[in-house]
Amino acid sequence: MSANSAAEPDLGYTPKGLYIGGQWQAAADGRSFATLSPSTGRKLGEAPYAAAADVDRAVQAAKKAFVDWRRMPMRERAKCLEALARRIREQRDALGMMDAVDAGNAVIGMRGDMDWTADSLDYFAGLVTEIKGETSSQGPRHLNFTRRQPYGVVGKINPFNHPFRFCAEKAAAPLAAGNCVVIKGSEQAPLSSLKLGELCEGIFPPGVVNIVTGDAATGEALVRHPDVPRIGLVGSVEAGRKVAMAAAEGLKRVSLELGGKNPIIIFPDADPKAAAAAAIKGMNMNRQGQSCSSTSRVFVHESLHKPVLAEIVRLAEALPVGFPWIEKNELGPIVSEKQYTRVTGYIDAGKREGAKLMTGGGRPSAPELQNGFFVMPTVFDGVTQSMRIASEEIFGPVMSVMTWRDSEDVLAQANGLSYGLTAAIVTQNLAQAMETAERVEAGYVWINGNGRYLGAPYGGWKSSGLGVEETFEEMLSYTQIKNIHMRW
Repeated sequence: MSANSAAEPDLGYTPKGLYIGGQWQAAADGRSFATLSPSTGRKLGEAPYAAAADVDRAVQAAKKAFVDWRRMPMRERAKCLEALARRIREQRDALGMMDAVDAGNAVIGMRGDMDWTADSLDYFAGLVTEIKGETSSQGPRHLNFTRRQPYGVVGKINPFNHPFRFCAEKAAAPLAAGNCVVIKGSEQAPLSSLKLGELCEGIFPPGVVNIVTGDAATGEALVRHPDVPRIGLVGSVEAGRKVAMAAAEGLKRVSLELGGKNPIIIFPDADPKAAAAAAIKGMNMNRQGQSCSSTSRVFVHESLHKPVLAEIVRLAEALPVGFPWIEKNELGPIVSEKQYTRVTGYIDAGKREGAKLMTGGGRPSAPELQNGFFVMPTVFDGVTQSMRIASEEIFGPVMSVMTWRDSEDVLAQANGLSYGLTAAIVTQNLAQAMETAERVEAGYVWINGNGRYLGAPYGGWKSSGLGVEETFEEMLSYTQIKNIHMRW
């Protein structure tokens, strides 16, 4: 499980500034912040820090561009999205490596991010002509019809676990619908969000796409800006609450894709090896478990506890941990020192509260990894729902195994938290699978598998979010309905 000593790649990229109005501009006050490699601690570059004045410049550029962008024929807007998709495919490997080095995620997964992003742009480009209204008859010489029209300027705020993908993919639906966007990239891994600006050059009219980097204050300035009526956030539940409260003051429309503490329920008829493999895959280890959809609560029927636990531990210990730019490695480092401290703090809490550490829990032993924020895949057994590791989102490679006997009780535990993003079910009994899927409180449910499918609505219940994404309904959410009644 050691990494080899291949040198960290030189990305050969220096941020040009904030991307505003089709031009690269320095931050108004000249401030910037360093982005560091989570694998080695090496400085990768300086990203410009966008203060409120910079956010205002970006919003005004978007507002100006909206006048013509909204009037552009739908297929012409679609062609812009398709052109960006082609550029992403052409630079797939370089973009994937940039996110692997800057965010710490396995390069093979980051190349997959580029494929998903390009496909998403094409998907929404193909849907633009389906933005349609309705008509109704109100009697002779009357016509009542609706039109869907864009909001104007949309603010998009994104996290670190899919740095490039979320910046580009989450802009596709609002752009297709005729909005202009101001994108705020992740401060932990900002390089690829700024690189997106380079890819947009010559494709979108100036001001249609604007990109700023900074911290929470930058995001707050975007949310509170009076000329931004529509906000989209991917982030933690805590961040979602803050955005929702700030947006409420301006009665803004908000979509939120937030955190999860997701269950996987393994029934007694499941194959132990297949169930363990599903549990490991559901943890999204190629992002170190730094995924809101990770199934970190593993509910195993007591009759299968020993074989499933043994196989989970075996699979976890077999995962290659090391530098994320090396093809064979599946786990890289946690994205930052702050996040590393958070994850290891939860591991310590699990030990204190009486959970049994079966594997992992610390750094890998390889000397070349000691300067990075690496955490070995961690599996706890003997976990109870009252423990913090079972009730709070860790956002790290930490799995909590719990046993159950009664199907009603395990459903009550699975549904017992305020989260409701995803859930997984492993069973060969079709009726049992459908009954459990019907009753589990989550927005996205897997049965005997794992994966995301473009066009299938993805969104959370309860505290895990508002609205759905990756589907036609997402694009419609970036339009507002106007009713027109005509008499002649």
